[in-house]
Amino acid sequence: MDVQFADFITVGVLVVLEGLLSADNALVLALMILGLPRRDQKKALRYGLVGAFGFRIAATLLATQLIRISWVQLLGGLYLLYLSYQHFFRSGSAEQRSTPRKATAWLGMTALWATVVKVELVNIAFSVDSILVAVAMSKKIWVVLAGGLLGIVAIRVVIAQLLAIVRKYPAIVDGAFIIIAWVGLKLLIEYLRMSGYVDFEIDKWFSFALIAAIFLASYLYARRKGPAADDADEVAAELFKDE
Repeated sequence: MDVQFADFITVGVLVVLEGLLSADNALVLALMILGLPRRDQKKALRYGLVGAFGFRIAATLLATQLIRISWVQLLGGLYLLYLSYQHFFRSGSAEQRSTPRKATAWLGMTALWATVVKVELVNIAFSVDSILVAVAMSKKIWVVLAGGLLGIVAIRVVIAQLLAIVRKYPAIVDGAFIIIAWVGLKLLIEYLRMSGYVDFEIDKWFSFALIAAIFLASYLYARRKGPAADDADEVAAELFKDE
């Protein structure tokens, strides 16, 4: 196998890119997992990580075919917009909206497995652009896989921290769902671009800056509202403890 020092630099760049491209992904997944009982959140993260690894490996090996399943971005975008609509128009008062919607059984699956499946479906929608970027940066499969898989592990850490923040400051939930609505719209625009219906794309740095601004404003507002009873550090630590 041809291994060069530049390959390791590329892996590092891919890990950073994965983190930047998946910042919105982490927030969406954190909110989806938050509806589970705390004892199941760690399981959902673990099972979701395994599923993300499997999809990333398969998609990288079949990267030339990935463009043909761009419709997953359409479904992902519509689903995220539906989640935002449900939060703002079907959840009652602002105080009620700050309480995470409990995960429920779906298609005969328990709440835990239903959440894991939904997490994987959303994860697939988010993964299309990052995999295509990775393949464009290197033709070596091991480089693309290493960068992508290490990036997924990093995102798991980010999700745990986001869970802790949202638990400590529940008022941040409204802002998070504004971000989810934006991400859903972005996925729809990306689908239209890949399908040839529009000839422009949303700059990733603009999207990242907008998400950061909304999250910061929501966080400052939530800080003014005051923390919940749970300690965020304790929650984050619990997510990483072994069974």
